[in-house]
Amino acid sequence: MKTFLGRRSRLLAATTATAAVALVVAGCSSSSSGSGPTTVKGVHLVKGGQLTTCTHLPYPPFQSEIDGKVQGFDVSLIDLVAKNLGVKQQILDTPFENFKTGAFLNSGQCDLAAAGMTITAERKKNVDFSDPYFEATQAVLVDRSSGINSLADVKAKGKKLGAQAQTTGEDFARSKGLDPVSFASSDAVLNGLRTGQVQAVIIDYPVVQGWLKDKANAGKFKVVDNLKTGEQYGFTVKKGNKALLDAVNKALKDAKADGTYKKIYEKWIGPYSASVASPAAS
Repeated sequence: MKTFLGRRSRLLAATTATAAVALVVAGCSSSSSGSGPTTVKGVHLVKGGQLTTCTHLPYPPFQSEIDGKVQGFDVSLIDLVAKNLGVKQQILDTPFENFKTGAFLNSGQCDLAAAGMTITAERKKNVDFSDPYFEATQAVLVDRSSGINSLADVKAKGKKLGAQAQTTGEDFARSKGLDPVSFASSDAVLNGLRTGQVQAVIIDYPVVQGWLKDKANAGKFKVVDNLKTGEQYGFTVKKGNKALLDAVNKALKDAKADGTYKKIYEKWIGPYSASVASPAAS
């Protein structure tokens, strides 16, 4: 993900492909996806037989489509919640703006939202956040030939900086007196760097880690700053939906206690760090 819209302060901007809301399945399909609202183990679900999750694609390693299926760190964690409820998770790809306003939660289109979102005071006005499940930093990635060695260098040398629109990374850059070029998605941010539209980008470090797993990217780009901005991710539910919020928090707590969280973390993020994985509550 920021102005603390959430690491995904992320996109408040509605993107082109996702503006037309598309339903995609994470994991196995639910045969009950067409049924109406139901209550399972005390938790109200907007559709019977499934836990409907709003997200914004792509945002690897938290959520992206891989081999025709939406997968990622957030997806795996919410799968645990769905499993505890005895249903399947289904993912609704939506414009990022709804995460700040809670619109799709309030309208009953989604049960919860999971999109690598930073917990912020502004967002708390409209949605209820789970316990923090990830602590993130902002990374500055540059072209190796740019001559840039820090975020401050970007401004000093008159270089162009890219950021994902409406994210905390974008807000952080502006707070430092920079005027970043806004891109609609994380993929667009990387493409902007590749094509020379910008010479540096600021975005969540886990996203950069994912990019650099590609040898071509690692050979062309390098991280010159890793900025600890105090961002913590949380999942969100509709204001007052305590039953679902409790179910999410229980799944997170149990996963950290039994080692499941660590396995998921290592699969999608990298070497496990207890301090990052188990941040203190905001």
